[in-house]
Amino acid sequence: MITDTEIRTKGFQVLARHLGNVEAERFVALIQRELFDYTKWRQDMDNDLSVEEISRRAMADRSKNTEQGS
Repeated sequence: MITDTEIRTKGFQVLARHLGNVEAERFVALIQRELFDYTKWRQDMDNDLSVEEISRRAMADRSKNTEQGS
């Protein structure tokens, strides 16, 4: 089993490789800043989506939640 630090490092490397450093940082900030139900979001996500599409959907959910006052 790998450590939490290793998981964070590897996870960010994957995000950065697919989104670039700036967009990866934005994605992480969005998840940390907003009330975010990862389990629901993940269940609704199609496994064949690209990282870019996943990011776009996460940002759209964030916008929707912000507009609703969540």
